[in-house]
Amino acid sequence: MKFLIAGLGSIGRRHMRNLITCGETDIVLYRTRKSTMPEDDLAGFPQETNLQAALEKHKPDAVIVSNPTALHLDIAIPAAQAGCSLLLEKPLSHSMDRIDELESALKNGGGRVVVGFQFRFHPGLMKAKQLIADGEIGRVISAHVHFGEYLPAWHPWEDYRQGYAARADMGGGVVLTQCHSLDYLPWLVGGVESVWGFTAKLSDLEVDVEDTAKIGLRFENGALGSIHLDYNQQPPSHYFEVVGTKGSLQWNLSDGATRIYRAEKKDWDVYPLPVGWERNVMFMEEIKHFAAVARGEVESSCPLEEGVRVMQMIEAVKRSSSTGRSVALQADRHAA
Repeated sequence: MKFLIAGLGSIGRRHMRNLITCGETDIVLYRTRKSTMPEDDLAGFPQETNLQAALEKHKPDAVIVSNPTALHLDIAIPAAQAGCSLLLEKPLSHSMDRIDELESALKNGGGRVVVGFQFRFHPGLMKAKQLIADGEIGRVISAHVHFGEYLPAWHPWEDYRQGYAARADMGGGVVLTQCHSLDYLPWLVGGVESVWGFTAKLSDLEVDVEDTAKIGLRFENGALGSIHLDYNQQPPSHYFEVVGTKGSLQWNLSDGATRIYRAEKKDWDVYPLPVGWERNVMFMEEIKHFAAVARGEVESSCPLEEGVRVMQMIEAVKRSSSTGRSVALQADRHAA
């Protein structure tokens, strides 16, 4: 297959390296030349600065959309119209504007979508999903995620103030940028019925977006959830806990293991990461899955509609924060 990568920041470079490792070397690079990263590893690959020309000239089968959030749809819509399948980095965009246009383009072009929520490929979360689905902790009653990380430490090679995560005009802010848990918590527990949120700029960071958020969720099955997000915590911390009627389950990014307490057994069982596992493995699994989806071999594990649901939750959090009220999620956003 022929791949086009749009956006050559850290995640775009990672996808490029992983494609090459998988033996996919027919790669075209669409660039605006605004990346702060070195050029050396891009040598030898065709580079284009006009998207429409790139699509017409190279006719890629698959496009990786890894540019700043607010610019995702500028790439995704023309690529979808051209019939390309998309690995669309999370979140889909900075707002729901033009999502309908993307859906129409995909319908017309016939391409498929994988939304880039890589934690779905983490062995610890996959194990947690299996244990919950098998009823190992009984009926889920509540769930909590804590995800705090110091923004300037993300990309030490660049001025954090210029990165997309810090800028409103680029679709930044902690709720959009760190929306992983808005994807994986419903993936683990079930659909979300309503949302409340408090967001604020509280740190000393020089950003023009919210850097702290507290989010509440009511799931369709009656369970309650909460999420903490911030750009300030040092050292970083990312973990979740799910409480059920017959036990509880915990996961922590620090060691990647999933732990389950079964009330009947009155003890913990630990499911560690596979020996030799490291962070890039989940990105490798993601890119392999995307290639298989683009070839029509498997269905997408995270199709567009699931990315849309995350966008609906993001917008509900922001609406709740501005109004002080909880926001019900519409089951069918196309309903009257």
